[in-house]
Amino acid sequence: MNASKGSSPSVPLDRAGVPATREEQWRGYLRDAAAGNTRALASLYDETCSLVYGIALRILRNEADAEEITSDVYSQVWRNASSFDGTRGSVNAWLTMLARSRSIDRLRSRARARKEETLDLAVNVPCAGETPERASWLGQQRSIVRRALETLSPEQREAIELAYFSGLTQTELAERLQQPLGTIKTRIRLGMIKLRERLQYASEAAQ
Repeated sequence: MNASKGSSPSVPLDRAGVPATREEQWRGYLRDAAAGNTRALASLYDETCSLVYGIALRILRNEADAEEITSDVYSQVWRNASSFDGTRGSVNAWLTMLARSRSIDRLRSRARARKEETLDLAVNVPCAGETPERASWLGQQRSIVRRALETLSPEQREAIELAYFSGLTQTELAERLQQPLGTIKTRIRLGMIKLRERLQYASEAAQ
């Protein structure tokens, strides 16, 4: 175990012995954390966790998920403190990037899980009087739709899946994905155009 783990984190001082700016303090915490000082990480956590948690909560809108993302972010900070490059941005910006990246990944994972659950329910819900021939036809149609969705770009597919499987409005999508409303509208419009083309092609090929 690194001997520095039990020592207090070093806080940079200016020439007059006055504590340095907050950014310099945070950089000092990261340097000490990179050397194995757990108290430095704790100090960074105490001073910045509200920022990370706030970003996660704003994106995920779920307190439990936001708390888990916050824990994940500081675990990553502990592992990768030495990778922080102060020439590329501030500690604040780095933490913000980590929080947004992990939150969006969680959002996409949640959307995929909901989509798979919805599709499974659609496949397994019995239909009164449904014949084997109709069941076979419905299965083929679902497969065609799935393959058509896979031809879209990840951004288009994400927007369409959230809109149609989660029932979000375009304004809610823009807020959830942290994108301009015009961007979301364009993704859905272009994605639906491509979907129609793929489905029409599949229909004509089956005739």
